[in-house]
Amino acid sequence: MAGRPISLSLLLRAFAFMVVINAVVASPRPPSRNPRRPLQEPSYLKFVSNATDFPLEDYYDYIIVGGGTAGCPLAATLSSRFRVLLLERGGVAYGNRNLMTQEGFLATLMDVNTFDSPTQAFTSEDGVPNVRGRILGGSSAINAGFYSRADHEFYKRSTFKWDLKMVNESYEWVEKVIVFRPELRNWQSAVRDGLLQAGIDPYNGYSFDHVVGTKTGGSTFDTLGRRHSAADLLKYAKPLNIRVAVHATVEKVLLASSTSSPVSRQSAVGVVFRDRSGRYHRAMLRKHGEVLLSAGAIGTPQLLLLSGIGPRPYLASWGIPVAHHLPYVGQFMFDNPRNGISIVPPIPLEHSLIQVVGITESGAYIESASTVIQFASPARSVFLRTPSAPLYLTVATLMEKIVGPVSAGSLRLASTDVKVNPIVRFNYFNSPVDLQRCVNGTRKIGDILRTRSMEDFKFQGWFGNRDFRFIGPALPVDQSDFDEMADFCRRTVSTIWHYHGGCIAGKVVDGDFRVIGIDALRVVDGSTFGISPGTNPQATLLMLGRYVGQKIMKDRKGGYKMVD
Repeated sequence: MAGRPISLSLLLRAFAFMVVINAVVASPRPPSRNPRRPLQEPSYLKFVSNATDFPLEDYYDYIIVGGGTAGCPLAATLSSRFRVLLLERGGVAYGNRNLMTQEGFLATLMDVNTFDSPTQAFTSEDGVPNVRGRILGGSSAINAGFYSRADHEFYKRSTFKWDLKMVNESYEWVEKVIVFRPELRNWQSAVRDGLLQAGIDPYNGYSFDHVVGTKTGGSTFDTLGRRHSAADLLKYAKPLNIRVAVHATVEKVLLASSTSSPVSRQSAVGVVFRDRSGRYHRAMLRKHGEVLLSAGAIGTPQLLLLSGIGPRPYLASWGIPVAHHLPYVGQFMFDNPRNGISIVPPIPLEHSLIQVVGITESGAYIESASTVIQFASPARSVFLRTPSAPLYLTVATLMEKIVGPVSAGSLRLASTDVKVNPIVRFNYFNSPVDLQRCVNGTRKIGDILRTRSMEDFKFQGWFGNRDFRFIGPALPVDQSDFDEMADFCRRTVSTIWHYHGGCIAGKVVDGDFRVIGIDALRVVDGSTFGISPGTNPQATLLMLGRYVGQKIMKDRKGGYKMVD
């Protein structure tokens, strides 16, 4: 079962086998489920404009920085009663085929540039490549689309004062618009069966809830394979009360001495943003308004530091005037490590992103995907003719993500230019707890590969044996050897893009998401989390935007009250 990494010659033989036996010769692009059906222009585009079209100064009740997974539902909710400005540094996904279909997932992650690609690449100091969303909808517009609610422990261990009735209502508000039941085809069905045969039971069917066992989760891709993101929740917005600026790069939160507080302290009064032409704009708050930061686990701590909110000695070393000493900004950065294996199957598979998950009791979640990639022959090969139409190769992946994690890192500035990625270190597997969980998870992948449901994905060997053909490292042969499995975890670590922290609750924000020591400034995104919620954070972040918007409106019904 251990198999071996696939060499170029084996890759060519495997692909030839697929072409000859299964007639897998693709057209110029992999087939779409309904390629000719046009997408209707989203209604929210009526109140979305380029930042260059905005006045140099204007006033709002709420200014939201970051039109991402939490920012869009937050803006839509608040617009029902207040004048809202939503600022997004990227553009709009509508019309971009790679962003709007699941077939474009890998292309979106790989097609990056420094300034305006929907994904902004960065590499942590650990040497692991990663990406940030830079598009209206944020990471929900570039991710794999899996939707599963947080585990109950997430709420119990949280510093936030959760109203669980409102939490559930907020999830349902999201689910009505952008969550769909996926259709399991050959690879995802086989993985579901393999998870059960490997002992990750019971089967919990189609469910949004986080329960031990195997389940089919929700998807933000509909039955035609079209993506629905947080931006689609703007359909709930009240058009007369909301303006959305794209290509608007917020450079600083404006602060002033608070006159409403009985003690001397700073208060947010607005933000400065630049448009694509380089012109500066000031968005200012009306009385009792707030600035809400939803720029994500990289963008939010970076913006706080650039605004003079952070550790005093560190800010001084950059020549940034200190507005408020808050020592834990940028600290407690987490990223859930991903480890797994990829195989070339002898049969054609569908495009499938994450649809099924195995929730173990040993600190690991098991997920899978199958992707169709274009196969290119080596340059200037004298042995291979260039085919008249490109050929496509299926790659199937099994991966595990650990719970937590416990290992923590930090973020620091690389420049005072907000467009430059900060420097991040996650310290993967610094904690032995995380390493043990990875070993547990990768061993479970080995168990799945040994199940009968995986037999169809093996190749017939020369001497009658059947084996997998791996792309990249295979699991160690002796999976009972902890040291070998731990080495595999360290050697093959990658990201599942679930990084969080940097403004965690109790250190940077309080139980109401307010930045500690600053009035009229809150953080509403995953930078406040000290642990990743459930198997995938997308559902919780979508819920969070709606939830905090509802809480703010509820708190203002009886009149505005400044919190010290």
